[in-house]
Amino acid sequence: MKNAKLWLVGYVIALGVVLLAPLASSSPDGLEAVAEEHYFSDKAQDPPFQIIADYVFPGIENEALATILSGFVGVTLVYALVVGLAYLAYRRVGARTATSHTG
Repeated sequence: MKNAKLWLVGYVIALGVVLLAPLASSSPDGLEAVAEEHYFSDKAQDPPFQIIADYVFPGIENEALATILSGFVGVTLVYALVVGLAYLAYRRVGARTATSHTG
């Protein structure tokens, strides 16, 4: 892929941001604050599944480290999925382009 270095730089930047995750505000975000202000936050439902619930990595006692590890796992999984799909799309378009030029 032509932009492999760009993809890698994006991944490294995302991992850098993950290191800052423990410094994030513990205050509710905008949507959560509005839900609490208008008394409908208790109607929220849990997601159908959770890979790493509440950004806490199982078995790690240090909360900051657990947050960083869960962020690392999440970023890496999403990165692998997106790069894999991009590679498949790139191969498919490349194969289609090659056959259209020869036929």
